[in-house]
Amino acid sequence: MADHEITSTADDAMLAMLGKKQVLKRRFSLFTLFGFAVCELITWETVLALFSQSFENGGPAGAVYGFIISWASTLSVYTVISELASMAPIAGGQYYWVYMLAPPRWKTVSSYVIGWLTTLAWVATVATETLFAGTMIQGIVALDYPDYDIQRWHGTLLTWAVITGCIFVNVVIPAWLPRFEAFILVFHISGFIAIVATLWVMTPEIGSHASVWLTSLNEGGWPTQGLSYCVGFLGNVATFVGADASVHLAEEVSNAAVNIPRAIIGAMCINGSVGFVMMVTILYCLGDVDSVLNTETAFPFIQIFFNSVGSIAGATVMAAVVLTLTWSCAIGITTTASRMTWSFARDNGLPASRLLSRVSTRSRVPVTAVLAVTSIAALLTLIYIGSETAFNDVISLTITGFYGSYLIPAAFLLHHRVNGTILPRGTDLDALTAAEGLDEETEDPAASSSAPKPKPVSSASGVAHARLIWGPFHLPHWLGIANNAYACCYMVFVIFFSVWPPSTPVTAASMNYSVVVTGGVMILSAVWYFVRAKEVYRGPLIDREVAGIMGVGGVEAGR
Repeated sequence: MADHEITSTADDAMLAMLGKKQVLKRRFSLFTLFGFAVCELITWETVLALFSQSFENGGPAGAVYGFIISWASTLSVYTVISELASMAPIAGGQYYWVYMLAPPRWKTVSSYVIGWLTTLAWVATVATETLFAGTMIQGIVALDYPDYDIQRWHGTLLTWAVITGCIFVNVVIPAWLPRFEAFILVFHISGFIAIVATLWVMTPEIGSHASVWLTSLNEGGWPTQGLSYCVGFLGNVATFVGADASVHLAEEVSNAAVNIPRAIIGAMCINGSVGFVMMVTILYCLGDVDSVLNTETAFPFIQIFFNSVGSIAGATVMAAVVLTLTWSCAIGITTTASRMTWSFARDNGLPASRLLSRVSTRSRVPVTAVLAVTSIAALLTLIYIGSETAFNDVISLTITGFYGSYLIPAAFLLHHRVNGTILPRGTDLDALTAAEGLDEETEDPAASSSAPKPKPVSSASGVAHARLIWGPFHLPHWLGIANNAYACCYMVFVIFFSVWPPSTPVTAASMNYSVVVTGGVMILSAVWYFVRAKEVYRGPLIDREVAGIMGVGGVEAGR
């Protein structure tokens, strides 16, 4: 039997142990998944797009040192996510892990709330990334045609064009997606080298070392510089959001339990390195600060390109590289959001779940979920026409939503780690069960006449008291506990400051309403669970075909 056939069989068996049958096509290898993971983060491109946030609150020094702290801390977070993905590589990701790890009493409701939070966070990210691409097109047009009057409704129409491209790749030519991601990986690195080299060579006047490494700003008017650093820090946090994209492709990746952690950690290392170099480069090549922060293009990096090369054509080409990579990222984010939506729907977590959980027999892609995700994202961009502030509040789920969905399973994992309830990899559950049964029979002979206990399985899906077993990737005991604890503390810090407004004094227009949006999603989903959803959502279901093999029946068996 060929190696790829052996791997495919092992992947199908692992998925069956998690309660699901294989319905999607495993298109991604380690290399193509690594390309996907790298291009979903597009860190150096996001450094350019969100440059002003950390610059205005913290200044150059705050941006540089904040990036280093954010990079190291986010790597800690995604190490925990990688451990969970290695333990249970499944498209549902966070809501599945919460069900797997939470106390029995809170399994279902916690899983339901996290499922909604994760799903909506990814939908909001589709809206965010496609709007970035659409408005970048506007910025390039404004650079080339100074008389162009930027209108927000133009940006929404251009965003819809970007969304159409995302639908085309995901629905019409999904087989090209792995090869497309491999090409974009090369373009991502080569584009970075070309832009950095051009900036260092062409910028008329490079800034001093003191202006980059020792200069702080507090343009937000905060009472202390330290508070300004914390508020601006969110600009660096946003450059690393969404590295769990690979998790939601778990059922389309060969050797998922091993390759997903490799892709996530590798992508974090590569993107952190190039992102840091781009951050330092931009700060040295900043030039006229006022022209950059008040640019007519709405994107400071486009103005920096123009100031550096002194040519509209040259700046346009450089901006087009960033635009292409941002659009490519939006394509991958659409893939991830649709898989998350499809996975939650197959467990009856969403309205119209039967429709959203359908998979095309031709392409083996959840086409309905792709169309649903992109349609909702397109509708969200209509909010941008009326109010950019209101749209930013909606898409605030990209930070608070993601970090909230990471924090809950990470906290539960820490609890199990400290208590030592996760079994070593390779534990023979059959032998363990037999030994436990023998112990019980020895201690209580009367128990032998009772009905036998069900055999535990290595998945928690549909089985409230299933055994937890480490996957191929995890940190050793005390190192793992320390990293897990730090990751949880860091996520609490990020969530706390993600709801702060960008400047003072705070008005109704400048207020950050993300706490209302994120809190509203969690509260309303919890309320709806107790009012109606508990009748249909019972946690991750075990597919009927798999249930027959596992010997599980009743309400736990799904479609």
